[in-house]
Amino acid sequence: MQLLNTLYVTVPESYVHLDNNTVRLDVEHETKLRVPLHHLGAVVCFGQVSVSLPLMHRLADEGVTLVLLDANGRFKARLEGAVSGNVLLRQAQHRHADNPAFGITVARNCIAGKVRNCRQVLLRGARESKVEDDSAVLARGADDLAAALRALPAASDTDTLRGIEGEAARQYFAALNHLVRPAARDVFRMDGRTRRPPRDRMNALLSFLYSLLMNDCRSAIEAAGLDPQIGFLHTVRPGRAALALDLMEEFRSFADRLALSLVNRGQLDADDFVEREGGAVLLEGDARKTVLVAYQERKQENLSHPLLSESLPFGLLPHVQARLLARTLRGDTDEYLPYLVR
Repeated sequence: MQLLNTLYVTVPESYVHLDNNTVRLDVEHETKLRVPLHHLGAVVCFGQVSVSLPLMHRLADEGVTLVLLDANGRFKARLEGAVSGNVLLRQAQHRHADNPAFGITVARNCIAGKVRNCRQVLLRGARESKVEDDSAVLARGADDLAAALRALPAASDTDTLRGIEGEAARQYFAALNHLVRPAARDVFRMDGRTRRPPRDRMNALLSFLYSLLMNDCRSAIEAAGLDPQIGFLHTVRPGRAALALDLMEEFRSFADRLALSLVNRGQLDADDFVEREGGAVLLEGDARKTVLVAYQERKQENLSHPLLSESLPFGLLPHVQARLLARTLRGDTDEYLPYLVR
């Protein structure tokens, strides 16, 4: 496996096209960037970006994914070449999707991975906080998530699992404000998790990062030969990459930690967001570039994987986990185990 590079195009009215074996980006008829095609694993376009038809054909031929997002990072469409996934693996996936016992085990472990990793965020914050009241709130939140973890084994259906996950998420986001440095809390205070649209700056930042993470998880699922539409935790419905959402759960805490880092280091401030009519809060253009650079840098950071007993870049973790899930679907392993932060 290799960590493929992603070209993010965020400048409005950009024109991305093919120039021999190079992807060229022009803005107002001026060339801003050239990237050799063989260096790319994906091209992700935000908002009003034009892509030439010859480039689309070439990307499909080369197996380079083209993803279209709206200006706020919400998924719109995806272009890719012929599916090369293992049909026998996908048949196994579809059979297991109709097996409630198998599905509940995968769903439970996805939630356990998410809750456990989020709990680590709170525990670390409680240890490092210099404010006693903050430390106490974070420790209580970690205790609440520990209670959720203890409740998971007794859950016998996905609705019960989703209820436990929803309550754990509520407790987690309630504590998250206490991880923001005091001087930035008024600007980045969040009143729980809000989506479609996000209602505050922190929610806008989290939604943007989750969109990036979702795209990477879907790519990992497809690279492993799995069907991204057939999941076990998230409800299957047309146009929804349910399995990619399942895989994403155990990695959400990485996006949360990156959001907190960007805020606490002063890389983002109030002026990097705009409030639209109706109360939606969105990340501004230049700030999106700051977040994208930080996200790409985070993907290069090495982390240890307990099952592999080796260190590898964070950007490869979704690919590793997708392949571990594929092994479980084939029957090579008894149970899918999520990635757990140490």
